[in-house]
Amino acid sequence: MMKKHVQASTGPLALVVAALVGFAALSGGGPEFDEHFKDKTMRVDYFHTGDATEEVLSLERVVSDGGWAGPRTNLIDDTNFGKYFYEVYDLEGGDLLFSRGFATIYGEWETTGEARTTHRTFHESVRFPWPKRPVRVVIKKRDDLTTFHSIGEFEIDPASRAVNPADLPAPGEVWTLFEHGPPSAKVDIVLLGEGYTEEEMDKFHADARRLAEELFSWEPFRSRKSDFNVRAIDMPVAESGVTRAHSGRYRRNLVGTQYGIFDSERYMLTYDNRTLRDVLSAAPYDFMAILVNEKQYGGGGIYRTQMAAAVDSDFSDYIFVHEFGHHFAGLADEYYTSDVAYETGGAEQSEPWEANVTALHDPAALKWADLVEPGTPIPTPWAKRAYEEHSREFRARRAQLIERGAPETEFDALFREQREVESRMLSSQEYSGAVGAFEGAMYEPTGLYRPSIDCIMFTRNEVGFCRVCQRAIERIIDLYTGR
Repeated sequence: MMKKHVQASTGPLALVVAALVGFAALSGGGPEFDEHFKDKTMRVDYFHTGDATEEVLSLERVVSDGGWAGPRTNLIDDTNFGKYFYEVYDLEGGDLLFSRGFATIYGEWETTGEARTTHRTFHESVRFPWPKRPVRVVIKKRDDLTTFHSIGEFEIDPASRAVNPADLPAPGEVWTLFEHGPPSAKVDIVLLGEGYTEEEMDKFHADARRLAEELFSWEPFRSRKSDFNVRAIDMPVAESGVTRAHSGRYRRNLVGTQYGIFDSERYMLTYDNRTLRDVLSAAPYDFMAILVNEKQYGGGGIYRTQMAAAVDSDFSDYIFVHEFGHHFAGLADEYYTSDVAYETGGAEQSEPWEANVTALHDPAALKWADLVEPGTPIPTPWAKRAYEEHSREFRARRAQLIERGAPETEFDALFREQREVESRMLSSQEYSGAVGAFEGAMYEPTGLYRPSIDCIMFTRNEVGFCRVCQRAIERIIDLYTGR
């Protein structure tokens, strides 16, 4: 038997929890895996419908998602990352068995202008070890930094005829780039090739190896490489490439990855979560990446949901690592001078949940204060006005390229020039390399602060992840490796 309970997110709810209290209570240890779970993954698929002011969840199906690739310890997530959070409770005894934070396409879409006038529905999934007894799945949304409330609940009996325990056949060949141990003890990543023909499978294999090598050339992935397994799935298509609606070109690939998400020309993801999850179930995975066989600059990443990157741009290495930072550790964009589809909040900001951005309401309580060297002023001065003047110039030149439909090589040349200028500017200041609180982050010129003057989450400069971002990444590695 499966029961569904849904509730709109407006107004007070009975299941309001203080996350700081809840996380402290849960961090003492998890249940014994074998007592409560089988070595198999349960996937709950549901529809997320609403607009900017209300939302409803409705159950679609419960299916097997292959073997359980996650840890057998650290079943309770204490990172406090994610706009959303789901918990799995033993239905009879009420014990918390499993939890994870995550983010969604819906959570991004509701911040766009369209959400103020239109209802839309997005498909989503939550995954957890296959329970031996009936469970209650609670999906929560963050009100602020410390408080979540329930937006939907599902009661699931794994023995019900409505629960499908059968596994899907693999849609293509699964192969291994490297493997350092069993999935339960490692972080498992799966790479999907989107827009590659059968004749281009060798290219996909080369692209996968190149981008994986790039990711593991940066800290902390480099020093923690032995904590990872990386596999890939071949998905040949009839015609190269993916949909680029702004260019009037369309494809019907299996996973449906496309440019133009939220009508932003270079934002690339898939809306087809159902098919994406079905394809991914062929291999053990905790995280994933879609490698898109395109030259046009583009990509996207959502925490613990999905990410995509074009492989043939001159900046594909940067795009892949940057977007993986979003997907893997929920890192925020630190840049603030580029055009985005989201409607931002202005100078008065609530404290973001993302580990690498702060509203700095109390400088004495800076959330990365332990990484700040004595004597570093908070907020931390930097050449903000000069940077913004330079950025306006490059944005104007980019707009001219867009207006005349310039080839991609001209955009790449402009980005290279911008990188050279920004690298010189940001590396030569008094607090370059220091951890502090630099104003301008997460699409806002004022009111939000980033921890370093430069980082791969801020510019295309070849600087890697700052120390705050590295620490967030290591917390996720530790969560999935049982440390």
